Amino acid sequence: MRCIGSKKSFDIKRLKLDLVFEGNNSCLFYLFQNMSHKTTIAVAPGDGIGPEIMDAVLRVFNAAQVPLRYDFVEMGRDIYLAGHSTGMTRKAKMSVEENGILFKGPLETPKGVGVKSINVTARKVWSTYANKRVFRSLAGVYTVFSKANIPINITVIRENIEDTYGGIEHALTYDVALCRRFITRPGSLQLHRYAFEAARHKGAKKIACAHKANIMKITDGIFLETFYQVAKDYPDIAASDIIVDDLAMKLVARPETFEVVVLPNFQGDIISDLCAGLVGGLGFAPSANIGDNISIFEAVHGTAPDIAGQNKANPTALLLSGCMMLRHLRMGDYAATIENALLFALESGARTADFGDPATSVLSTKDFAQAIIANLGNKPAQTPLAEVGVSEANFQKPLKPLAHRMLRTENPPAGDIMGADFFIESTKAPDEIGKEFTQLCAQDYDVTTISNRGTQVWPEASLFTELIDQYRVRIERKPMAKVTQTEILQFAGKVAGAFKICSIEYLMAYGGKKGYSLAQGQ
Repeated sequence: MRCIGSKKSFDIKRLKLDLVFEGNNSCLFYLFQNMSHKTTIAVAPGDGIGPEIMDAVLRVFNAAQVPLRYDFVEMGRDIYLAGHSTGMTRKAKMSVEENGILFKGPLETPKGVGVKSINVTARKVWSTYANKRVFRSLAGVYTVFSKANIPINITVIRENIEDTYGGIEHALTYDVALCRRFITRPGSLQLHRYAFEAARHKGAKKIACAHKANIMKITDGIFLETFYQVAKDYPDIAASDIIVDDLAMKLVARPETFEVVVLPNFQGDIISDLCAGLVGGLGFAPSANIGDNISIFEAVHGTAPDIAGQNKANPTALLLSGCMMLRHLRMGDYAATIENALLFALESGARTADFGDPATSVLSTKDFAQAIIANLGNKPAQTPLAEVGVSEANFQKPLKPLAHRMLRTENPPAGDIMGADFFIESTKAPDEIGKEFTQLCAQDYDVTTISNRGTQVWPEASLFTELIDQYRVRIERKPMAKVTQTEILQFAGKVAGAFKICSIEYLMAYGGKKGYSLAQGQ
């Protein structure tokens, strides 16, 4: 920490806070005033423009006298390069787990060094299962819709842990790669309940579940089924579903018809960026990652290294994310004051270089923050007022669990093994493979289908179906027969003598309902 004259400058790790205060003790005042009455949060300034926009946001928080204390933690690019494969130090992990809140700027994951995204890792490690992003029209941010006087106010709730974001991938052959997609019933129920609660707190009259259950009938089927299961507990909110590609079209054509949308992880990632484009870009899109114990608030735009250190960056998204955090901490009065000051400043023409009326002057990051500070207490005239609101959670610092929590459906139906899918590597013709598997099965199983890239190529097929060197061969038990896991694995030994096995999946049925899909054309 250092103080120079009347200008006080703090160097805390990579974050540099330049603050001007009256009096000789202002440095200590910033960090330590009324510490016993403040809530401590972990703060990761970020990479690229991260330290600059975090500086701007904390300036506004300090001017509004928000009762927070900051534990600055090390995460991101430099931490990876220093040898921490998770992208965070042990101290950073301990701080987040002790305080229950991480407020972070954009973090960079170095390319080409074989490490996982720090952003995804943080969300998954701390079970922040719901990603909430709010997209609304802001004064001074010109879009096709604002020029047409069409107001947008869409909340996207995206599943944050499962789906293809498990990043579980395998090369099955040189030509074929597999990515596993996990959708779980408990995880979907957890997300949907949060989504309905968020809709209720917003005062929304309707919520839509987006999906691709017409194609992914089991995975997205679970996601859709659990949505309607939870919807029964919220009769005050009209629940509907929509196929995600139809949603994309309708969002571009008539975004004002949507209030709250809930989606699986991968689809939600794409749609949330689409929604950001409707309101001016990711620079205006706040984001919260909500868990039962730990929550993360962040700007989801990139690190913008091309303008890093130039005092040009737009801190709006991070500031709005900070306001979401304040409401989560039951500091809604501070959030409303800050948000209204931002809205007033935008109405008054305050802007950074990336948006606004070209006829008005461009403000630096620091000057933009100062314009918001100067308007604390003012309220916008053109934009709906920010309200104190009610927190969607009763925030409490997490207690360290004694063991991992197991999420499981209560009283699940018994499962029966119906057979197995063998994924094999082969350049043989489907008829040859069918003949060999039929001989291997003998009296124990039936070979019911062989598919290639998901399309049936045996026993009936079109010669126009092009092939790759990886097949799925399905064997099913004889009618009325029983089969065990041990028997399947013993049979696998016979298959391994004739083919290279890439993977095996059991065919399960629960409560008499098949838990596996047909091949295309079967």
